[in-house]
Amino acid sequence: MNSVADDQTAKGGVRLDRWLWAARFFKTRSQAKQAIDSGKVRLDGDRLKPGREVVLGMELVIQQGWDSKTVVVDALSEQRRGAPEAAKLYHETEASLAAREEKALQRKAARDSGWQPPRRPNKKERRQIHRFVRRESES
Repeated sequence: MNSVADDQTAKGGVRLDRWLWAARFFKTRSQAKQAIDSGKVRLDGDRLKPGREVVLGMELVIQQGWDSKTVVVDALSEQRRGAPEAAKLYHETEASLAAREEKALQRKAARDSGWQPPRRPNKKERRQIHRFVRRESES
């Protein structure tokens, strides 16, 4: 128990990029750093830096793909472990869960309501489509 990780967590904080990686939000620390630098990780609406210390009770908003998660830090770790242990490092707020489920239902409804062709057009049909589009854009 005399490792650097234990010493830093005993002091009260862990680097944000290391915590996001340990909590399995990102596969690598460089991906976590890139997400932080691009503003996809926020605290109270403010952008953060990768070296910012994470402390217990901190509420982070993490944008991943289509979804935005609001998580509260429950534990600190600089070591990446298995998924069940990583899930104990944080919990997602009820409002965040409800919003993500609602958006997922909206995306599914939008995808299901759109017309889908029964198959992809073949080469002849693609040429006809391109000719039609060219004629329409010239008019």
